[in-house]
Amino acid sequence: MNTFGKNFRITTFGESHGPAVGCIIDGCPARLALSTTDIQPLLDRRRPGTSPLVSARDETDTVEILSGVCEGKTTGAPVALLVRNQNMHSHDYEAIREKFRPGHADFTYQAKYGIRDYRGGGRSSGRETVGRVAAGAVALKFLAGRGIAVTGRILSVHNKTDPDKIAAEIIAARAAGDSVGGIAEILATGCPVGLGDPVFGKLDAAIAGAMMGIGAVKGVEIGDGFAVAAKFGSENNDQMTAAGFKSNHAGGILGGISSGQDIVVRIAVKPTPSIAKVQQTRDIHGNATEIRVGGRHDPCIVPRILPVAEAMLALVITDAVLEQEKYR
Repeated sequence: MNTFGKNFRITTFGESHGPAVGCIIDGCPARLALSTTDIQPLLDRRRPGTSPLVSARDETDTVEILSGVCEGKTTGAPVALLVRNQNMHSHDYEAIREKFRPGHADFTYQAKYGIRDYRGGGRSSGRETVGRVAAGAVALKFLAGRGIAVTGRILSVHNKTDPDKIAAEIIAARAAGDSVGGIAEILATGCPVGLGDPVFGKLDAAIAGAMMGIGAVKGVEIGDGFAVAAKFGSENNDQMTAAGFKSNHAGGILGGISSGQDIVVRIAVKPTPSIAKVQQTRDIHGNATEIRVGGRHDPCIVPRILPVAEAMLALVITDAVLEQEKYR
Protein backbone atom coordinates (compact mmCIF):
# COMPACT_ATOMS: atom_id res chain seq x y z
CA MET A 1 0.00 0.00 0.00
CA ASN A 2 1.29 3.42 -0.93
CA THR A 3 -1.79 5.36 0.25
CA PHE A 4 -2.44 6.47 3.82
CA GLY A 5 -5.50 8.07 5.42
CA LYS A 6 -9.24 8.21 4.92
CA ASN A 7 -10.29 11.86 4.75
CA PHE A 8 -6.85 13.42 4.23
CA ARG A 9 -5.41 10.79 1.89
CA ILE A 10 -1.80 10.79 0.79
CA THR A 11 -0.11 8.65 -1.83
CA THR A 12 3.68 8.73 -1.91
CA PHE A 13 5.75 7.83 -4.95
CA GLY A 14 9.33 7.54 -6.14
CA GLU A 15 12.47 5.59 -5.30
CA SER A 16 15.74 6.40 -3.60
CA HIS A 17 17.66 6.52 -6.88
CA GLY A 18 14.86 7.48 -9.25
CA PRO A 19 14.39 10.96 -10.75
CA ALA A 20 12.10 12.24 -8.00
CA VAL A 21 10.05 11.47 -4.90
CA GLY A 22 6.88 13.10 -3.66
CA CYS A 23 3.21 12.72 -2.83
CA ILE A 24 -0.36 13.41 -3.89
CA ILE A 25 -2.76 14.70 -1.22
CA ASP A 26 -6.44 14.05 -1.90
CA GLY A 27 -9.00 15.51 0.48
CA CYS A 28 -7.04 18.60 1.48
CA PRO A 29 -9.62 21.22 2.53
CA ALA A 30 -10.05 24.17 0.20
CA ARG A 31 -8.99 27.75 1.03
CA LEU A 32 -6.00 26.70 3.16
CA ALA A 33 -3.21 29.23 2.68
CA LEU A 34 -0.26 27.20 1.39
CA SER A 35 3.11 27.83 -0.23
CA THR A 36 6.45 26.08 -0.42
CA THR A 37 7.61 28.10 2.60
CA ASP A 38 5.10 26.14 4.70
CA ILE A 39 6.60 22.83 3.56
CA GLN A 40 10.32 23.44 3.09
CA PRO A 41 11.32 23.86 6.77
CA LEU A 42 10.14 20.37 7.72
CA LEU A 43 11.88 18.89 4.67
CA ASP A 44 15.06 20.75 5.63
CA ARG A 45 15.03 19.06 9.03
CA ARG A 46 14.70 15.63 7.37
CA ARG A 47 17.19 16.09 4.54
CA PRO A 48 20.65 14.47 4.55
CA GLY A 49 24.03 16.16 4.33
CA THR A 50 23.43 18.67 7.13
CA SER A 51 25.93 17.46 9.77
CA PRO A 52 28.51 14.75 10.57
CA LEU A 53 25.77 12.88 12.45
CA VAL A 54 23.74 12.04 9.32
CA SER A 55 24.15 10.69 5.78
CA ALA A 56 26.52 12.67 3.57
CA ARG A 57 24.15 12.46 0.59
CA ASP A 58 23.90 16.05 -0.62
CA GLU A 59 20.27 16.77 -1.46
CA THR A 60 18.58 20.18 -1.25
CA ASP A 61 15.14 18.50 -1.12
CA THR A 62 13.56 21.58 -2.69
CA VAL A 63 9.80 21.08 -2.89
CA GLU A 64 7.65 22.02 -5.87
CA ILE A 65 3.86 22.42 -5.72
CA LEU A 66 2.52 21.06 -9.01
CA SER A 67 -1.23 21.29 -8.48
CA GLY A 68 -4.08 22.02 -6.08
CA VAL A 69 -3.04 25.58 -5.18
CA CYS A 70 -4.24 28.77 -6.84
CA GLU A 71 -3.09 32.24 -5.79
CA GLY A 72 -1.67 30.88 -2.55
CA LYS A 73 -4.68 28.85 -1.42
CA THR A 74 -5.69 25.22 -1.82
CA THR A 75 -8.58 24.67 -4.20
CA GLY A 76 -9.89 21.33 -2.94
CA ALA A 77 -8.26 19.57 -5.90
CA PRO A 78 -5.43 17.05 -5.34
CA VAL A 79 -2.23 18.73 -4.12
CA ALA A 80 0.84 17.30 -5.87
CA LEU A 81 4.23 17.85 -4.20
CA LEU A 82 7.49 16.94 -5.93
CA VAL A 83 11.11 16.76 -4.75
CA ARG A 84 13.73 15.94 -7.38
CA ASN A 85 16.63 13.59 -6.58
CA GLN A 86 19.91 15.22 -7.53
CA ASN A 87 22.78 13.43 -5.78
CA MET A 88 22.38 9.71 -6.44
CA HIS A 89 25.48 7.50 -6.41
CA SER A 90 23.91 4.35 -7.82
CA HIS A 91 27.33 2.89 -8.61
CA ASP A 92 27.89 2.52 -4.85
CA TYR A 93 25.48 -0.42 -4.93
CA GLU A 94 26.87 -2.28 -7.95
CA ALA A 95 29.03 -4.59 -5.82
CA ILE A 96 26.02 -5.75 -3.77
CA ARG A 97 23.31 -5.87 -6.41
CA GLU A 98 22.96 -9.65 -5.99
CA LYS A 99 23.47 -9.71 -2.19
CA PHE A 100 20.86 -9.24 0.52
CA ARG A 101 21.74 -6.60 3.12
CA PRO A 102 21.11 -7.97 6.66
CA GLY A 103 18.43 -6.05 8.53
CA HIS A 104 17.12 -4.51 5.32
CA ALA A 105 14.07 -5.29 3.16
CA ASP A 106 16.10 -6.74 0.28
CA PHE A 107 15.27 -10.37 1.04
CA THR A 108 11.55 -9.85 1.65
CA TYR A 109 11.03 -7.59 -1.39
CA GLN A 110 12.78 -10.15 -3.61
CA ALA A 111 10.72 -12.99 -2.15
CA LYS A 112 7.41 -11.12 -2.54
CA TYR A 113 7.84 -9.49 -5.95
CA GLY A 114 10.61 -11.51 -7.62
CA ILE A 115 12.45 -8.24 -8.24
CA ARG A 116 13.81 -5.36 -6.21
CA ASP A 117 15.54 -2.04 -6.72
CA TYR A 118 18.99 -2.73 -5.29
CA ARG A 119 20.01 0.96 -5.64
CA GLY A 120 19.54 2.15 -2.08
CA GLY A 121 16.52 -0.04 -1.51
CA GLY A 122 14.07 1.72 -3.81
CA ARG A 123 10.76 2.18 -1.97
CA SER A 124 12.15 0.57 1.20
CA SER A 125 14.69 3.38 1.49
CA GLY A 126 14.29 6.16 4.03
CA ARG A 127 14.20 8.46 0.98
CA GLU A 128 10.54 7.45 0.57
CA THR A 129 9.71 9.47 3.68
CA VAL A 130 10.24 12.75 1.77
CA GLY A 131 6.67 12.47 0.49
CA ARG A 132 5.32 11.77 3.97
CA VAL A 133 7.10 14.81 5.40
CA ALA A 134 5.88 17.07 2.61
CA ALA A 135 2.29 15.94 3.19
CA GLY A 136 2.77 16.19 6.94
CA ALA A 137 3.81 19.82 6.58
CA VAL A 138 0.47 20.54 4.90
CA ALA A 139 -1.32 18.70 7.70
CA LEU A 140 0.60 20.73 10.29
CA LYS A 141 -0.52 23.95 8.56
CA PHE A 142 -4.12 22.75 8.70
CA LEU A 143 -3.84 21.80 12.37
CA ALA A 144 -2.20 25.11 13.30
CA GLY A 145 -5.40 26.83 12.22
CA ARG A 146 -7.20 24.81 14.88
CA GLY A 147 -4.67 25.46 17.62
CA ILE A 148 -3.02 22.03 17.40
CA ALA A 149 0.77 21.67 17.32
CA VAL A 150 3.05 18.64 16.91
CA THR A 151 6.67 18.54 18.10
CA GLY A 152 9.32 15.89 18.65
CA ARG A 153 12.50 15.34 20.61
CA ILE A 154 15.24 12.74 21.04
CA LEU A 155 15.05 10.95 24.38
CA SER A 156 18.07 8.69 23.96
CA VAL A 157 20.56 7.21 21.51
CA HIS A 158 22.18 3.88 22.39
CA ASN A 159 21.10 4.47 26.02
CA LYS A 160 22.76 7.91 26.14
CA THR A 161 20.51 10.84 27.08
CA ASP A 162 22.89 13.80 27.30
CA PRO A 163 23.02 15.70 23.93
CA ASP A 164 26.82 15.80 23.87
CA LYS A 165 27.10 12.12 24.72
CA ILE A 166 24.50 11.35 22.04
CA ALA A 167 26.59 13.16 19.41
CA ALA A 168 29.75 11.38 20.57
CA GLU A 169 28.00 7.99 20.44
CA ILE A 170 26.87 8.55 16.85
CA ILE A 171 30.30 9.75 15.72
CA ALA A 172 31.97 6.76 17.38
CA ALA A 173 29.56 4.35 15.67
CA ARG A 174 30.32 5.89 12.29
CA ALA A 175 34.08 5.66 12.91
CA ALA A 176 33.68 1.96 13.74
CA GLY A 177 31.69 1.30 10.57
CA ASP A 178 28.63 0.60 12.68
CA SER A 179 25.34 2.30 13.64
CA VAL A 180 23.16 2.93 16.70
CA GLY A 181 19.44 3.25 17.44
CA GLY A 182 17.45 5.24 19.95
CA ILE A 183 14.13 6.51 21.28
CA ALA A 184 12.20 9.59 20.19
CA GLU A 185 9.10 11.24 21.65
CA ILE A 186 6.41 13.02 19.66
CA LEU A 187 3.88 15.30 21.32
CA ALA A 188 0.60 16.75 20.04
CA THR A 189 -0.78 19.69 22.02
CA GLY A 190 -4.09 21.49 21.70
CA CYS A 191 -6.09 18.46 20.55
CA PRO A 192 -9.80 18.68 21.35
CA VAL A 193 -11.74 16.01 23.20
CA GLY A 194 -13.45 13.44 20.99
CA LEU A 195 -11.01 12.56 18.20
CA GLY A 196 -11.02 8.89 17.24
CA ASP A 197 -13.74 6.26 17.14
CA PRO A 198 -14.55 3.29 19.41
CA VAL A 199 -13.50 -0.30 18.83
CA PHE A 200 -11.69 -0.51 15.46
CA GLY A 201 -11.24 3.20 14.77
CA LYS A 202 -9.29 4.03 17.90
CA LEU A 203 -7.02 7.05 17.71
CA ASP A 204 -4.16 5.29 19.49
CA ALA A 205 -4.44 2.33 17.13
CA ALA A 206 -4.20 4.67 14.14
CA ILE A 207 -1.19 6.42 15.66
CA ALA A 208 0.56 3.12 16.41
CA GLY A 209 -0.05 1.93 12.85
CA ALA A 210 1.28 5.19 11.43
CA MET A 211 4.44 5.03 13.50
CA MET A 212 5.08 1.36 12.77
CA GLY A 213 4.67 2.24 9.09
CA ILE A 214 7.96 4.14 9.32
CA GLY A 215 10.62 1.69 8.15
CA ALA A 216 13.06 2.12 11.05
CA VAL A 217 10.49 1.96 13.87
CA LYS A 218 10.27 -1.31 15.82
CA GLY A 219 8.23 -0.26 18.85
CA VAL A 220 5.56 2.30 19.84
CA GLU A 221 4.29 3.53 23.20
CA ILE A 222 1.31 5.76 23.93
CA GLY A 223 1.51 7.54 27.28
CA ASP A 224 3.38 5.43 29.84
CA GLY A 225 3.34 2.48 27.44
CA PHE A 226 5.08 -0.65 28.71
CA ALA A 227 5.68 0.93 32.11
CA VAL A 228 1.97 0.45 32.97
CA ALA A 229 2.56 -3.30 33.28
CA ALA A 230 4.42 -2.67 36.56
CA LYS A 231 1.82 -0.35 38.12
CA PHE A 232 -1.25 -0.62 40.31
CA GLY A 233 -4.50 0.69 38.93
CA SER A 234 -4.47 3.36 41.59
CA GLU A 235 -1.12 4.56 40.23
CA ASN A 236 -1.99 4.34 36.56
CA ASN A 237 -5.48 5.85 36.51
CA ASP A 238 -5.58 9.51 35.53
CA GLN A 239 -7.79 10.81 38.32
CA MET A 240 -9.98 13.84 37.69
CA THR A 241 -10.98 16.93 39.62
CA ALA A 242 -13.25 19.82 38.75
CA ALA A 243 -10.21 21.48 37.21
CA GLY A 244 -9.38 18.49 34.99
CA PHE A 245 -7.02 15.52 34.98
CA LYS A 246 -4.38 15.19 37.69
CA SER A 247 -1.98 13.18 35.46
CA ASN A 248 -1.59 11.89 31.92
CA HIS A 249 -0.44 8.28 32.12
CA ALA A 250 -2.82 7.41 29.26
CA GLY A 251 -1.04 9.78 26.89
CA GLY A 252 -4.12 11.82 26.05
CA ILE A 253 -6.27 8.95 24.78
CA LEU A 254 -8.98 7.02 26.66
CA GLY A 255 -11.02 4.28 25.00
CA GLY A 256 -9.43 5.18 21.69
CA ILE A 257 -10.75 8.77 21.90
CA SER A 258 -8.71 11.89 22.66
CA SER A 259 -9.21 13.27 26.17
CA GLY A 260 -8.10 16.83 25.45
CA GLN A 261 -4.74 16.28 27.13
CA ASP A 262 -1.42 16.20 25.32
CA ILE A 263 -1.04 13.14 23.09
CA VAL A 264 2.30 11.53 23.99
CA VAL A 265 3.94 9.00 21.66
CA ARG A 266 7.34 7.34 21.90
CA ILE A 267 9.03 5.27 19.21
CA ALA A 268 11.94 2.81 19.32
CA VAL A 269 14.20 3.32 16.29
CA LYS A 270 16.49 0.52 15.16
CA PRO A 271 20.15 1.00 14.20
CA THR A 272 20.67 1.72 10.50
CA PRO A 273 21.01 -1.71 8.82
CA SER A 274 23.43 -0.50 6.11
CA ILE A 275 26.82 -0.58 7.83
CA ALA A 276 30.45 -0.82 6.74
CA LYS A 277 31.28 -3.82 8.94
CA VAL A 278 31.61 -7.17 7.19
CA GLN A 279 28.50 -9.30 7.77
CA GLN A 280 27.32 -12.75 6.75
CA THR A 281 24.50 -12.99 4.23
CA ARG A 282 23.45 -14.82 1.09
CA ASP A 283 22.95 -13.84 -2.51
CA ILE A 284 19.91 -14.04 -4.79
CA HIS A 285 21.07 -17.52 -5.92
CA GLY A 286 21.01 -18.88 -2.37
CA ASN A 287 24.77 -18.95 -1.87
CA ALA A 288 26.35 -17.98 1.46
CA THR A 289 28.56 -14.91 1.16
CA GLU A 290 29.79 -11.84 2.98
CA ILE A 291 28.77 -8.23 2.54
CA ARG A 292 30.15 -4.83 3.39
CA VAL A 293 27.78 -1.99 2.54
CA GLY A 294 29.51 1.06 1.11
CA GLY A 295 27.95 4.37 0.15
CA ARG A 296 26.48 7.12 2.30
CA HIS A 297 24.32 6.07 5.23
CA ASP A 298 23.16 7.51 8.53
CA PRO A 299 25.12 6.16 11.50
CA CYS A 300 21.91 6.88 13.45
CA ILE A 301 18.45 7.44 12.00
CA VAL A 302 16.98 9.06 15.12
CA PRO A 303 17.84 12.73 14.37
CA ARG A 304 16.28 12.62 10.91
CA ILE A 305 13.31 10.48 11.91
CA LEU A 306 11.86 13.21 14.14
CA PRO A 307 10.22 15.22 11.31
CA VAL A 308 8.97 11.97 9.77
CA ALA A 309 7.28 10.91 13.02
CA GLU A 310 5.89 14.42 13.53
CA ALA A 311 4.47 14.29 10.01
CA MET A 312 2.81 10.92 10.59
CA LEU A 313 1.22 12.06 13.86
CA ALA A 314 -0.01 15.23 12.13
CA LEU A 315 -1.52 13.15 9.32
CA VAL A 316 -3.39 10.89 11.75
CA ILE A 317 -4.73 13.81 13.77
CA THR A 318 -5.75 15.74 10.65
CA ASP A 319 -7.64 12.70 9.40
CA ALA A 320 -9.39 12.40 12.79
CA VAL A 321 -10.26 16.11 12.91
CA LEU A 322 -11.84 15.96 9.45
CA GLU A 323 -13.76 12.83 10.45
CA GLN A 324 -15.03 14.50 13.62
CA GLU A 325 -16.11 17.62 11.71
CA LYS A 326 -18.49 15.48 9.65
CA TYR A 327 -20.67 15.20 12.76
CA ARG A 328 -20.91 18.93 13.46
